Parts: sequence; C-alpha cells; structure tokens
Amino acid sequence: MKKVLLLFFIFHTFSIPAQIIEKDTIINDMLVVKNDSLTLSLDEVLVFKNRKFKSNKERRYYYWYYKKVHRAYPFAKLAADKLSEINLELEGIKSKRRRKRHIKKIQKFMEGTFTDTLKTLTRTEGRILIKLVHRQTGQTMFDLIKEYRSGWNAFWYNSTANVFKLSLKSEYHPENEALDFIVEDILQRSFAKGNLENQKPKLPIDYFELMQRWSDIDVQKEIKAYIDKYN
Repeated sequence: MKKVLLLFFIFHTFSIPAQIIEKDTIINDMLVVKNDSLTLSLDEVLVFKNRKFKSNKERRYYYWYYKKVHRAYPFAKLAADKLSEINLELEGIKSKRRRKRHIKKIQKFMEGTFTDTLKTLTRTEGRILIKLVHRQTGQTMFDLIKEYRSGWNAFWYNSTANVFKLSLKSEYHPENEALDFIVEDILQRSFAKGNLENQKPKLPIDYFELMQRWSDIDVQKEIKAYIDKYN
C-alpha cells in the first residue's frame, strides 16, 4: 500500500512540466603547453581517498544506503531532463488550451513508461528521491506541483506523503545535513567510477568544501539514526 501511494505522488511530479579527497586536484579547464602553441581542454578531475570504515557494520550501513541512492538518482535525473525539455517546448505554445493538452500528453507518456518501475521504490528511496529532485531541478517537489498544477494538488500530495513520514517540501542541504552529505559522497564517487551518469545539479555544490566540513563524519551513526527515526 505504501509503495502504491508513494507512486501516486512521485508520478505526478515526474509528469509535470517543470530533476576523501587528499588535496585539491581540480585541473585547470585549459592547459597551455610551454614552448608550444598546443592548447588542451581538460575535464575536472577528482582524486578520492578510499573510504575507511570503522567496522563491518558501518560498511554494511553505507552500502545499504549506497544502493538506495543508486535506485533513486536516475529518476531525479529524469525529472530534471523532462523539466528542461518540456519547458522548452512550452515556450513555443502560447495558447493555454494547447499548453494544457500538451501537459496531459506528457503525463500519459510518463505514466505508461515509468509506472511499473516507480512502484518498486521503497519509502527510503522515495525520501532520497524527493531530496535529489531538489538537487537536480533547484525546486522541491511541493513547489513543482504547486507551480505547474495547483496549490491544492500540492497540499494533498504532501498530506499523503506525510502519512508515510515523507515530505514533498524536503530540500537537499549537504552543507548542513550529514545524511545529505553521505548522499553527495555516494554520488560523486559513483560519477567518478562511471556507475551513474553525471548531470550538473541546479544547486551550487562545492564537494571539496563539503569534504573538509564532514571529514570526521560517523557514517554508521547518521544512517542508524535515520533508520531508527523513519523505519
């Protein structure tokens, strides 16, 4: 039942037209070779220190959360992709009736394509997804629904979410919230390994600064506290 209701409010969000570093090792965007006219364009490079766990239990906690992040992120990326795509399409549609018709067409497409997959999300994955949508789009799920559907829909979807200890108003703050930083750490390492496709977030995120701030984070403590609170 909880998965069906989770699908209910997550689906409507996707269908709206709005998704341990030892030292700084960012390479300059452009490199000029001395005594030569050759100029090379280089990508940013992050060098990660292997994450060390204090115990096997902490390792299990981390990789349990790692799997949840990997399940949720592709949907957040999709939300951001569709938001950009549909907003671009709507710029050329002046008629309110045609805009509304176009929105409904997109909703039907998204429902037919992603309904079965979204039904498999757990509550934890739904909570991570809500935060990652904010990371990728710069807006909360609540604000997206309110802006592109109605404030009334946003209120009722959020009320439904609250029943399951979820909030569509949740924001992503890895600079202040330890659990959000763990999500960011998982994402950055996964991007570097090619396990997830990197999509530039709408929120300003300085991973080097975050690493310095959270260098002594107790992963097991943070994730266990989350599990005790929400499960």
